[in-house]
Amino acid sequence: MLTGDIPLSVPELGGNEWKYVKEGLDSGWVSSAGPFVTRFEVEVAQYVGSRHAVAMVNGTAALHIALQVIGVEPNDEILVSDLTFISPVNAIRYCQAHPVLMDVHPETWQMDSRKVAQFLDENCEIRGTQCFNQSTGRRVRAILPVHILGLACEIDRIVEIARRYHLYVVEDAAEGMGVRYRQQHVGTFGDVGVFSFNGNKIMTAGGGGMLVTDDVEKAERARYLSTQAKDDPIESVHNCIGYNYRLSSVQACIGVAQLEQLDTFIAKKRFIAKTYEEAFRNLPQVHVMPCSPETEPTWWLYTILLDEKMRLAERKTVIQKLHRRGVGVRPLWHTIHNLRPYLDCYAYRIECSVMLYERAISLPSSVALNQNDLGVCIEAIHDVVRSF
Repeated sequence: MLTGDIPLSVPELGGNEWKYVKEGLDSGWVSSAGPFVTRFEVEVAQYVGSRHAVAMVNGTAALHIALQVIGVEPNDEILVSDLTFISPVNAIRYCQAHPVLMDVHPETWQMDSRKVAQFLDENCEIRGTQCFNQSTGRRVRAILPVHILGLACEIDRIVEIARRYHLYVVEDAAEGMGVRYRQQHVGTFGDVGVFSFNGNKIMTAGGGGMLVTDDVEKAERARYLSTQAKDDPIESVHNCIGYNYRLSSVQACIGVAQLEQLDTFIAKKRFIAKTYEEAFRNLPQVHVMPCSPETEPTWWLYTILLDEKMRLAERKTVIQKLHRRGVGVRPLWHTIHNLRPYLDCYAYRIECSVMLYERAISLPSSVALNQNDLGVCIEAIHDVVRSF
């Protein structure tokens, strides 16, 4: 596939990254321990308002550990978003559990809490303090909502539903660093939250992820499992299966420097989103990105929705034409329920996620995007979509 001269989302490394990496290298701490790893954990926890944070090698690893610490077992079922990057669904499979794919809401593009409630009301029953799917006989263990695109799920409602059915909530806030819902940072509503610091996120550690929780036992368990479950500080004694998932000190150095700049990054993302919204508000072939009034967004990737007359073939053509104009747009993720590894998964009343996959386009949203680049993107989109 062609890539644009104006990329979709690239990191901005203009702070103390070089300084802190040099400090880390000079100190000799380069692997998964050292002062910068601890500092990164403490500062992320403080920023999001969580009691504990555990640094991981990436967001997917953090999701895998999060499911482990809430006690997901083989054959359990986890409710998860159908419209998402594939990592949370893969993490469920790593635990030999079963994804139950849930639709997104047409007005927010996030997991539809109404359908979550309907699924549980219609298909599940409480036995003691556990929830079971009556049709499969499996235990339903958790809900895994994904806050996509720098917006927020109706997470308070999802947590309320989960508590009614004795379910855990693991929040995938990989794209949600800096996002607040009802003045509370996403990732901190449920039992465990997960953030990603991949190179295309609003802040990066050159990769990396973070698990956050207010539960000290879950935090200690996460730290234990992510460091190969070593039980003796001297002898190599391991009493359960662990994982080599800890973040490196070099990455933590970058992450600390990026976190210092996060509020500036968010302000720039909001400026980019406002510019796009004003440019496309009166363009009939385009619907601008939604945002609920309860959400303080970061607009990680500003995403437009093509007119309902345009279908998948037209959306693909629009992307191809924009790439030829040097504009590095991309579609939303392929819906999970019709990907080959997940064809056998139960998908509950999927409607909106398919429509969004077929018609949505994410636009260049890098923090370093300048006014000229924005103008090029806007002009190209106007020209291309008007031709349909």
